Amino acid sequence: MPDAGTELRADARRNRQTLLDVARRVIAEQGTDVSLREVARRAGVGIGTLYRHFPSREALLEAALQEGLDALRAEAEAALDAPDPARALSDWLERFSLRSSAWCAVPGTVLNAMENADSEVHAASAAMAASLGRLLARAQEAGAVRADVDAEDLLTAAKAVGWLAECAPPERTARVMAVLRDGLAT
Repeated sequence: MPDAGTELRADARRNRQTLLDVARRVIAEQGTDVSLREVARRAGVGIGTLYRHFPSREALLEAALQEGLDALRAEAEAALDAPDPARALSDWLERFSLRSSAWCAVPGTVLNAMENADSEVHAASAAMAASLGRLLARAQEAGAVRADVDAEDLLTAAKAVGWLAECAPPERTARVMAVLRDGLAT
């Protein structure tokens, strides 16, 4: 991968984006232990191209996770304008939970990167949590959500629902999500 100041050629940018798009789909299908050769094959590139962009499995997972966190942050920001703050918060938590189910087996190195202030994933994670905090504050200011809940509480609960979505029938996950929604209400 070129230095941060070096611009990628158009074909290299396309290959990188294709690898990320394919990796997300394959991870959703097969989990985080997916074969990197399978990702490269489905992306229509050689394994060397994959390794030029992502020197390790963790680097690929980190990049895929970062983009997902950025998308969740953008969705939380967009939901700040929703007419029903409690519903907007609940819908965001449900989307987060369902998406996170594919990432339950994220390797420890990627999880550690989320806690490492120098990691790009950490910055994306912190930005997403801050946006969730604003969404939560709006619902609390409207009197629709308990005042004693913070964004970290919500992320922890949503991750737990994501884990449940991976291993339980959909109706059980929906029921637990409804319990979470009811538990947040004032």
